[in-house]
Parts: sequence; structure tokens; C-alpha cells
Amino acid sequence: MKIISTRFHSGCLLIGVAMLTLLGMQSAQAVPSFANQTGQSCVACHAGGQYPELTPYGRMFKLTGYTMGERSNPLAAMVVASRTSTKNSDGSTLNGRAIVDFASVFLAGKVTDNIGGFAQYTQSFYDTQDTNNNWTGHFAADNFDLRYADRQIDAKSDVVWGLTLHNNPSVQDVWNSSPAWGYPYVSTTHGAFGALPAATLVEGALAQQVAGIGGYAFLNKSVYAEITSYQTAKGSTSFLSYGSKTGDSNHPLTLLDGNALYWRLAYTHEWGAQNMMVGAFGLNARTFPNDSATNMPVTDAGSTHFKDIGIDAQYQYLMSPHTFTGNFRAIHETINDASFTAYAAPASLNTLMVKGSYVYREKYGGSLVYKTVTGSADTSAYSFSALNVPDASMWTTELFWIPLQNVRLGIQYSWFTKYAGASSNYDGSGRNASDNATTYLYLWTAF
Repeated sequence: MKIISTRFHSGCLLIGVAMLTLLGMQSAQAVPSFANQTGQSCVACHAGGQYPELTPYGRMFKLTGYTMGERSNPLAAMVVASRTSTKNSDGSTLNGRAIVDFASVFLAGKVTDNIGGFAQYTQSFYDTQDTNNNWTGHFAADNFDLRYADRQIDAKSDVVWGLTLHNNPSVQDVWNSSPAWGYPYVSTTHGAFGALPAATLVEGALAQQVAGIGGYAFLNKSVYAEITSYQTAKGSTSFLSYGSKTGDSNHPLTLLDGNALYWRLAYTHEWGAQNMMVGAFGLNARTFPNDSATNMPVTDAGSTHFKDIGIDAQYQYLMSPHTFTGNFRAIHETINDASFTAYAAPASLNTLMVKGSYVYREKYGGSLVYKTVTGSADTSAYSFSALNVPDASMWTTELFWIPLQNVRLGIQYSWFTKYAGASSNYDGSGRNASDNATTYLYLWTAF
């Protein structure tokens, strides 16, 4: 514990120096930070120009610590306006309304030849509702990734290695089959049915809740290995949290019981205009339950142990005017709740994602995605289901247009063939899976 604590404090000092350096750079220009730094268009790093899907060049840019190119303006921003409409909205006050959903500001880019970072801070304009149903906003840290990296090349080998400090398991990953950067790349935050009713811990439950320090290596542009240790983002690392605090009913803190360990292995290969990856990853973590009345962690009744193991794969074809990316991810989670608070018995959860996207001339694109979740029945965890199960299957289709490299207009339609274990009357009160069909229209722009 003392060694890890010292590493975290050293990481905080490094962040402070890095951020002061970033803020001391030249005045802002109206272009995204990385494109400004490298002198490349968005298409160089992003497949078909579709952020955040990375190309091999984009992956190498990230693995080498965001340091390619000349140090430049670190500031960028993005805004997302949207309209969400659910077939049976169940009383949502934002259903069918056009809103400016959220905006983010970024500090991103090269600090030294070996240090670079990506820090996102987000303002959600419709974060929570008060007792009078009035909406209030929330501004806090979003995704964060600070790196020290080096690359050594000789006649026999090409080795990239680095250290990373980040706040979301798999946000440090460079493939879009990983949970943090997987599909959907932009999605409704207000449609209650924009996602499956349950997910494994590694698929976002710890996002902006933790501070992780990890090391990685990438050998001969083929083999990637990483290991990261996480602690709860509090105290000196609370700036990495999305404003989560103990006792906060809107943003309660998920308190880890000790350290959580994440590992990642991948093999990748490029040939011509094509590249592929097959990989595996895992997360081993224990979390304390929160008291339902006070939202304070209960630390004297035992913790919930999550063990996630996943496999994933990605294939890309990148030859203008055609761009295709296919992703696959499957995760198995075992759960043992010593507190018997969140789960009534030992449980398991399985999730699956298969996605394909195509972009023509870096302007016109579409995606088709299938997701499913299955799990053991549990009366505590899945009370929203008449059958006490999380089982659900959903399809999402999307069409989008990129008139400019930093503007995207898109529409998504998601529908469920099963929700909470059934296609009809899944809650025992007459609601059907088809009632959750959701249309999401969005305008995304970065500058």
C-alpha cells in the first residue's frame, strides 16, 4: 500500500507539471489539438474520419504518448446537440426535445518528447432533476490519460513501452473493441433504454471513479501487453473523479476494497490496406456496497468481488474511398457478494457485442450493431424484471454524414427483441421490449 500510494503522489506531481506546461503553450487555434500537433487530417488517426475509431497510425500516436509532431496548442472542445425519442418514454421530460446535451473541453497533446496526455472535462447540461423536476448541470473530469512513453528501434526490433495514469479501465486501450472506446461512440444520455439493462464492471461501472497506474509494451508492431493497478479516485487523486463523493445521491462514490487489477494482451497484424487484432483482457476488483439511504459506503459487512474476463477482435480495411471496421467483444463475469447487499447469491453475467461500420469517401457512413446480455437470476440485482434476470438483446443501426472533418450528423435507431428476460410484459406491469425502441438524432462538432 505504501509503495502504491507513493506512486500515486508522484503521478499527481507529474500531472501538475504536465498541465502547467500545456497551459503555457501558444494561444488557441480553432482546430482539434492532435490534428494541429501532427499536421495531419482527422482521417490519418481515425478510420474514415469517424472519431474515435483509430487507424494503425492513430494507435501508434497514442502508444507513443501523444508525442508525435511538434508541441502546439493543447486546447480543443466539442459540443453535442441531440434529440431522443423513445416509443414509450415512461414519462421522461426530455423525450422528443431537441437539446444541447453536453460540451467538453480538452487539454491534449505533447508536453516533452516522452510525455503527453489527454484530459477531458465535460459539462452535462441536463445532469439531474430536483424535487420540482427542474434540470441542473454538472461539470467535472471525464476521460483522462497521461503517459510517459519511449520507442527503441534497431535492425531486429521495434519496442514501444510506457507508463500511463488514467481514470477509466480500458480508456488507455487503442482498439475500439475495448469497453471504454467501443460502440456507441456518441449516444443518448437521457433515453432510459439506450443500452442493455445490465453490464459487467469493466464496461463502465468504474469510469471516472478510479485512478490507475499501469505499464505497457508493444513489440514489433505485433504483440501488446499491459497491467494496471487501480485505487479509488479520492484525496489527492479526486480530480480524476466525475465529482463522485461519499453520501452524494446524484454521484455516489464507488469505493474499492483495496486495489483492482486490470490486464491486457493482444496480437495485431497489418498487411496492405488491412489490419486485424485478437486479444484478451481481465479485471479483478472488489467494491463496497453503498447504503441505500445515505449513499455512504458500508465497509464492515464485506465487499462484492467481480472477476471479469473478456476476449475481443477487430478488423479494418482502410483504402479510400472505402473504410470498414468490424469489432467483436465477449465478457464473462463472476460475482460473489460477501455483503449480500447487491446480490442475493453468487452470480454470473455475460455480455456480447458485434459491430460493423462502413464509411464512403470519409463522408457517408453507417453501422449495424448487435448486443446481448445474459445472467443468473437474482432477486436483489434485477428487481426490474418479473423473472429476476438481466437477459436482453438489442440491435442498433446508425447512419451518419461528415460534411466537414470535425462535424458529424447522425441518427441511431435501437430496438430490443428481449428485455429483462422477456419480449412482452417483462416487468409484470404490461411493458414490452418493443416499447423501449429509441431514436437518437445528434449533431457532434469539435473545434
